[in-house]
Amino acid sequence: MNTVAAILLAIGVSFLISFLLGFVVIPFLRKLHFGQTILEIGPAWHKSKQGTPTMGGFMFIISTVVSFAAVILGDYLLGGNLFASGSFIPESIKVKLLSGIIMALGFGIIGFADDYIKVVKKRNLGLTITQKSVAQIVLMLAYLGSLYMSGNTYMSIPFVGNVDLGWFFWLFGMAVIYATVNAVNFTDGVDGLCSSVTSVAAIAFIIAAALKGLFGVSILAGALLGGCLGYLIWNWNPSKVMMGDTGSMFLGGMVVALAYMIDCPLIILCFGIIYVLEMLSDVLQIGYFKATHGKRIFKMAPIHHHFEMCGWKEKKIVIVFSFVNLLGCAVGLALFYYGVIR
Repeated sequence: MNTVAAILLAIGVSFLISFLLGFVVIPFLRKLHFGQTILEIGPAWHKSKQGTPTMGGFMFIISTVVSFAAVILGDYLLGGNLFASGSFIPESIKVKLLSGIIMALGFGIIGFADDYIKVVKKRNLGLTITQKSVAQIVLMLAYLGSLYMSGNTYMSIPFVGNVDLGWFFWLFGMAVIYATVNAVNFTDGVDGLCSSVTSVAAIAFIIAAALKGLFGVSILAGALLGGCLGYLIWNWNPSKVMMGDTGSMFLGGMVVALAYMIDCPLIILCFGIIYVLEMLSDVLQIGYFKATHGKRIFKMAPIHHHFEMCGWKEKKIVIVFSFVNLLGCAVGLALFYYGVIR
């Protein structure tokens, strides 16, 4: 199968699956009364979203995995073998690809447990910080362990080259994964924001992987893109469904996994610049609040809530933030091409 055709097929199939699942998943979630709980600390106007079906992340989780597998299987049935072909998925990437998908699904399961406790057990905060952190640490160690056992302890640094991190591989990996997954989770606070920003990031990963000749990774990123776009139709303001932690934590795991697949986890700083700003705004807000005994930098954190408090409509926030992330991706791709590929 032609590489471009395989990528486009993954996008298209994933989009259709994710979109069509909305006709089944959303009514099912309503029937189970799996509605979103809006915290008192959030913007007052978000109260109108109380009860909106949550855990909609299952739509793009299913579509991403199924469409990726379908493209590989379809190619095999047509006489090809993308997965076995070294030009599509080199041996050095197979472990990263498979363990990355498993890690993302694992984060989705943690998110589901958190959502389930919120909507079924009626505990607004879901899992405790300790419970969530322990589960995440165990999953991160398992993922990093798979990379370590396969000799993947290096990463590409633009204009520096491949650097073997040695023992620092563990500390660096734990920090990057934990920060990214939770930053993506912070971004899911406005209708369509997290799925839009992640769609832009997925496009960048498709291009970056293709530049490196890792077309299997491009296919996976394409499946993620299609899934997010199909879900976005239902999640665009006013949202008919929310992804919940089930979806946002899966997306965070996928972003990290894709970055490791192209051997450049640092690229998340560019491809996910909005995630970085969301996390940074929250950290700065908390730190400044404690240091000044009650003063704030932003009207509300994460930063998308600040702009809401300034009068921005949710659609405007999504469009502007997505454009900012697009600029970050452009910078990241330039760094990747001139600093890694050439």
